[in-house]
Amino acid sequence: MKSTKLILILLGFWFIMVPTSEVQAQESASIQATATVIAGIVITGEHDLLFGTVLPGVDKTVDKGDVGFAGAWHINGDNSAEITLDFTLPDSLIHQDSVAYMRIDFTNTDASYDDGTGGGQTVPVATINPNGPETLVLGPAGQMDVWIGGTVRPDLTQTGGSYAAEVTLTVAYTGN
Repeated sequence: MKSTKLILILLGFWFIMVPTSEVQAQESASIQATATVIAGIVITGEHDLLFGTVLPGVDKTVDKGDVGFAGAWHINGDNSAEITLDFTLPDSLIHQDSVAYMRIDFTNTDASYDDGTGGGQTVPVATINPNGPETLVLGPAGQMDVWIGGTVRPDLTQTGGSYAAEVTLTVAYTGN
């Protein structure tokens, strides 16, 4: 028992005498991780691209500025946000019975847009190329109108009847 007491006293003395590492004061701070989700893009087709009556062998063009004939879309999104416009363009219109086709062409100047700072369809902000993606900025009110024209090229032996094909405009935020 005496030796146990002696061992305990020596251990206690050793803990007091042996240097220990210093305990330093610790501090911390927190921050918040935040994000704001902007409004989604809403795009509506406002007007079909209308060529009207077409004669066999005679090309017919509709200009992007032809009110009531040019194709039109309206875009709503976040104010002044950068977007991409990407057209999916047909190379032909298809006859109502799906056996005949009529070629359609879109040149690099067949589309235009107005972000609210121009004069509308007849005096748009700028001409754009419908054959490649375009990067633009929505207007200060978060809106944009886009118009498209094109040219149909019927053959001399073009089958009579109605022809149609979809022209699609895809709009996305760039993140910039």
